[in-house]
Amino acid sequence: MFSSVLIANRGEIALRVARACRELGIRTVMVHSAADDHSPALRLADERVRIGPAPASRSYLYPPAILEAAERTGAEAVHPGYGFLSEDPEFAEMCEDQGLTFVGPPAAVLGRLGDKAEARRVASAAGLPVLPGSAHPLRNGSEAERVAGEVGYPVIIKAVAGGGGRGMAVVRHPRELAQAYSTTRVAAQTAFGDGRLYIERYVEGARHIEVQILADRHGNVLSLGERDCSVQRRRQKLIEETPAPGLPPALMAEICDAAVSGARAIGYVGAGTFEFVVDADGAFFFIEVNSRIQVEHPVTEMVTGVDLVREQLLIAGDRELALRDEDVVRRGVAIECRVNAEDPERGFLPTPGVVEEFTPPGGPFTRVDTHGAPGIRVTADYDSLLAKVIVSGQDRDHAIARMDRALAEFRVAGRGVRTTIGFLQEVLAHPLFQDAKHTTSLVDSMISL
Repeated sequence: MFSSVLIANRGEIALRVARACRELGIRTVMVHSAADDHSPALRLADERVRIGPAPASRSYLYPPAILEAAERTGAEAVHPGYGFLSEDPEFAEMCEDQGLTFVGPPAAVLGRLGDKAEARRVASAAGLPVLPGSAHPLRNGSEAERVAGEVGYPVIIKAVAGGGGRGMAVVRHPRELAQAYSTTRVAAQTAFGDGRLYIERYVEGARHIEVQILADRHGNVLSLGERDCSVQRRRQKLIEETPAPGLPPALMAEICDAAVSGARAIGYVGAGTFEFVVDADGAFFFIEVNSRIQVEHPVTEMVTGVDLVREQLLIAGDRELALRDEDVVRRGVAIECRVNAEDPERGFLPTPGVVEEFTPPGGPFTRVDTHGAPGIRVTADYDSLLAKVIVSGQDRDHAIARMDRALAEFRVAGRGVRTTIGFLQEVLAHPLFQDAKHTTSLVDSMISL
């Protein structure tokens, strides 16, 4: 087991990793940009290193600065958190070449799963159901038209290197395809440095289900159950919960088994999430793997009592999983709401500014993961996530009521800063959400009224 970890991230996930390291007795080095000089996250680090200016391309996305900081401080491992370089196979390989333990899957696995078209092929070979679509990255717009015609509209165009809800476009009519293909290719090249695209059938009004898995280097793979992530805006998640409400337990068990099979087939190592959609007929299809810790991991922790970041670190230290299937017992219901510095009335545009008041909720069975504090500056350079509010209850009605109470307590105010708190309360009160009949179309239906 290593004795020091460099945390190559910022905000709430940097805090989360630092806390897990402290409990394991691991020294922490936290890198940061100039924009984060006064971030509350830095207070938990044993050592802090500024690696560049505010733009992520010159700091959190710049491997040479991160690796130089690791060498200078004697770090033995790098935890990438989520986003930034967390799923970058080249960065993972650079860490390995420098003798650093990368807290995540091996570079070769990241490479295969980071190529979404390749991930579809791997999943299909492992026996997982995949949506009809292109078998390889599209060569040009003409091939996109041919594949879309074979698959049948609507289709979704996706970036091969995409993730986080970016680099995607839904196309409902052939006349829209050429423009969508061109626009998405440019967006993918800009966001990921890779303009390759693929197509698959788009499932209208689907449920988005994901499965949390842990896998060690000794062949053990474990499912910790599913999460429902159907409440989304622009295909980015707003609310997550477990267990998935309103769906048959037998179906959830089948999806979890499929995720474990997929993880074994790819040789997965670490914490990861296999993502699926479930259509109106109850059929499920694999869509992708997130090869890192997920933003929404706390809901699984709340019902299982398993510290997923701790498990990540132990696996990276070559420990064998101490947990077995029979040890995973889920109790109650947990819900997470992401509080973003965004304006729902303006299409969820980010609202950068200075936070003047920040009073998170408390109370029983209520957890808040945040780097927020009075005086912090919300910058347009990074993701707009301010905090995650997670609650658990004896049943879903209890958890929803507890979340509504927690959000009502949350106070965030500042020059130019608006948040999604009010909108999240509207979602919780929506009849479709209350009755567990919501789908990925819920938010679009709400904002179009």
